[in-house]
Amino acid sequence: MSAGTFTPRPGAAPVSRMILAQTALETRMLLRNGEQLLLTVIIPALLLVLFSAVDIVDTGAGKPVDFLAPGILALAVMSTAFTGQAIATGFDRRYGVLKRLGASPLPRWALMAAKTLSVVVTEVLQIALLTAIALALGWSPQGNPLSVAALVLLGTAAFSGLGLLMAGTLKAEATLAAANLVFLLLLVGGGVIVPMEKFPGGVQSVLGLLPISALSDGLREVLQQGAALPWGDAALLAAWAVLGLGAAARLFRWE
Repeated sequence: MSAGTFTPRPGAAPVSRMILAQTALETRMLLRNGEQLLLTVIIPALLLVLFSAVDIVDTGAGKPVDFLAPGILALAVMSTAFTGQAIATGFDRRYGVLKRLGASPLPRWALMAAKTLSVVVTEVLQIALLTAIALALGWSPQGNPLSVAALVLLGTAAFSGLGLLMAGTLKAEATLAAANLVFLLLLVGGGVIVPMEKFPGGVQSVLGLLPISALSDGLREVLQQGAALPWGDAALLAAWAVLGLGAAARLFRWE
């Protein structure tokens, strides 16, 4: 045993290890938050079961669950990447958590990376649960899983950028109200439960440009119709991701 065996080696851990540790912390905090679980898991699951079992909305030919399941998956992505992340990050900013973490050895970009990875982990759990429920209700998914994964990742990037932009520019209370309001509005007008064909033509044109519409329509084309990757919807999601993440990087305030 050499003399230096027990010599302390102060210094920060590797960035990759810090990101993984922060990701695990962010995920545990989200899963322990009852309000976040209500938003990200319970509401999508209840909507899927209710509208699949009860003939409330005309979803066209075929089983209602075949139309509803892709839209509910899109809603789950939005609830986690946008609504949940905006609210959690907004209050972290208000209570000075972001400021303190920003002064730690963890770089700020690594903190945002950890938050994004936490969102992805949560989405994997959401999608697994909702898929199991939909299959139990008689869902018959089609298409390529890789196309689904590509759309989900693009949707995650788009909604994360918008959520971080809101959390980094508005007060926490305003973020809470605005994020929940946007969630409700997009739930109704984003093609999640109500088919876009039910809206007037002019309204359809506007609603079709929203990221939730692109994600729900894209997932529906793949999972319900068995289509390849819908490049139009993917391009629209990519555009929202670039705009949202770019604006968030430019305008985000840590205090």
